[in-house]
Amino acid sequence: MSARILDVARLGFPWQTVDPFLFCVHHDDAYPQGNDALGPAASLAGRTLGNDFEGRDGWRMYHGEVVPGFPQHPHRGFETVTLARRGFIDHSDSLGATARFGEGDAQWLTAGRGIVHSEMFPLVKRDAANPVELFQLWLNLPRAQKMAEPHFSMLWSHRIPVLSLADERGRASRVTVVAGAFQGATPPPPPPRSWAATPGSDVAIWTLKLSPGASLTLPAAQAGSNRVLYFFRGERLTVSGEVLPRGVGVAVQADASCQLTNAEAEAEVLVLQGRPIGEPVVQYGPFVMNSEGEIRQAFLDYQRTQFGGWPFDRDDPVHPRAQGRFARRPDGRVETPDDASAA
Repeated sequence: MSARILDVARLGFPWQTVDPFLFCVHHDDAYPQGNDALGPAASLAGRTLGNDFEGRDGWRMYHGEVVPGFPQHPHRGFETVTLARRGFIDHSDSLGATARFGEGDAQWLTAGRGIVHSEMFPLVKRDAANPVELFQLWLNLPRAQKMAEPHFSMLWSHRIPVLSLADERGRASRVTVVAGAFQGATPPPPPPRSWAATPGSDVAIWTLKLSPGASLTLPAAQAGSNRVLYFFRGERLTVSGEVLPRGVGVAVQADASCQLTNAEAEAEVLVLQGRPIGEPVVQYGPFVMNSEGEIRQAFLDYQRTQFGGWPFDRDDPVHPRAQGRFARRPDGRVETPDDASAA
């Protein structure tokens, strides 16, 4: 049985998601050469610094004023999953953890009862462009884990399975498996309090790359799960027999296999899947809880405690230009992707 298409929606900013996901945004910025401060070596005149989302000249400063990105801000009640496709992200948080990651790495952060973090995009190349591309996903936490201890995880690219597949005509596809097994490929485990760590949650985060003319079949998921395909790069994609244009999110029946067939240009698709949590969702800015009273309490707690305080001397910390990919965990342990123990 082939999956039925349940809904098709144009992709905006951010992308529309369904339970258990709360939010998905695709950042894709063609940053120029970097300056001495790791910001853009270009005029910032005319930009609304601190809230620059226009995409002028193909890039945005977001909430950064010197370096693009998102200076310190709080979260409670959910998780962030960041897939770094191009460029680098400098992370710092109120647990004392800090990192530089990119080149296919992913970061999985359980905000739980409360965390403050920054996500800056350092432009490390002085003599070349500095493109930055990433996905950030917000994955909800169930009521029982809303106030879990915060948890910092790095998934280095060499530990994220990438499957190279071919259809009956030899046309190639690649599947990057960030969460949820695919054809026997199992990614690193999610954080311990994540909905994705709950047996039967059926959470999957996959990116698909189909060569021109290639076909790929997604296996059936559990009955009752949600599955959405985000077709963000390419020309046309046939999903379960229906031809669709680039720039759409396609909700499909999850408990049936789903065949994708690409057109002439290389295509890329993000797949988000999971069994819904099925609880009330009340969101106000960076806090996601189950009731308005819990949202009010989140604001009171943040005003009182700052979720542990900010241990850095600036709101938008970045690492030195020459710093490679690394992570310093809350316990002070430092790792790089080359460490055999990196996890």
